[in-house]
Amino acid sequence: MTTTFRRLLINTLVANVTTTFLSFGFAFWVYLVTHSVLAASIVSGVSMLIGAASGTIFGAVVDSHRKKTAMALSSSITGVAFVLAGILYVVAGQRLSDWHGPWFWAFTLLVLVGSTAGQLRSIALSTAVTLLVPADRRDKANGLVGTVNGVAHLVTSVLSGLSVGFVGMGGTVAIAVVFTAAVLVHLLLAIHIDEPRPAHQERARIDIRGAWETMRAVPGLLPLVLFSTFNNLIMGVFMALMDPYGLNLFSVQSWGLVLGITSIGFIAGGALVARFGLGRSPLRVLLVANVAIAIVGMGTAVREWQSLLIVGMFGFMLLVPIGEAAEQTILQRLVPFEKQGRIFGFAQSIETASTPVAAFAVGPAAQFLLIPYMESASGRETFGWLLGEGQARGIALAFVAASLLMLVVVLLAFLSAAYRRLNVSYEDGLVPA
Repeated sequence: MTTTFRRLLINTLVANVTTTFLSFGFAFWVYLVTHSVLAASIVSGVSMLIGAASGTIFGAVVDSHRKKTAMALSSSITGVAFVLAGILYVVAGQRLSDWHGPWFWAFTLLVLVGSTAGQLRSIALSTAVTLLVPADRRDKANGLVGTVNGVAHLVTSVLSGLSVGFVGMGGTVAIAVVFTAAVLVHLLLAIHIDEPRPAHQERARIDIRGAWETMRAVPGLLPLVLFSTFNNLIMGVFMALMDPYGLNLFSVQSWGLVLGITSIGFIAGGALVARFGLGRSPLRVLLVANVAIAIVGMGTAVREWQSLLIVGMFGFMLLVPIGEAAEQTILQRLVPFEKQGRIFGFAQSIETASTPVAAFAVGPAAQFLLIPYMESASGRETFGWLLGEGQARGIALAFVAASLLMLVVVLLAFLSAAYRRLNVSYEDGLVPA
């Protein structure tokens, strides 16, 4: 790997630590001040909705500007949003804890916008892999990116819980502002990417039609994106409910430590890809990883044991970067470099658009249907043999049902014609004109 790419990874590590630190701390804080699964799921859904809406826009920005410029813009948006969030926190005070009021949602939007701006950097980094790394080593470079994300997740999981527990949400915002500024200064002064201006000197625009046609030009690529969209729909159940589930078993400080410990799996998964690559068929690796994720999702929820949750989350963290590296490697091989920003952004928008749907649906379902049902005699009699006893068995039922559905769909994908077509496209190195 080049020196520039390594410096970029270090800068990205600190940037990811900063944005994830605040977003994790905010998720903990929301549940602690509202004690509402519904509020936590709505906030999670809003976060994913903003991410889905911005993906295509961010992709257009990446294709229309140098990668360093796009990354600097990402950090600038994050910094401004976090500063405004800090000012609002001081001005609003206790009114922020009322999730039915406007102050709470104004604060929420500022934190989520600042965190979501990090996706612009992620898209730029994915295209920078194509720019800076030879084709035969990109799978390993994507593994390193996964390792960086894992380290960020580990550090922030531990620090976010401790920060919210000991210095409060205001102190957590202040820390994020300081490190965001440091990231921007380091990027501007210490990193140089030798990249010409984009050949097309048009302004950044949303090219949905062009992105759609480019994906359709590669046999099997559109079904891959749609498959990932369905998986994200299922994963939205876990994203919306995992913090409430974990905070039923652990204190906020302990839950942050648990997320940090299990993030070692994220690092290990990225490191495995960085060391051994993905072999001749990244698509097969992607599907096998999703089969394993579904099995882990079911096994984690069958009993309300702290040890089982820790083991299950470690397995999940281990598998996610492997699947992500596989998808990134496929896109980097089959999509022309000058269009990769739009394709990555468009794919991100499609894939993440399904996640808030699950979050918005599963929050009310868990709050008003599943949790009361599993607390009733009928629910315990029907599913007690499978889910055992505990306070969060309604959430566990949602986890098991979502995982089972995911497993069925992934197994069907193995038998599909789209799977065979995309494998052939990847082996032939087919790139559309």
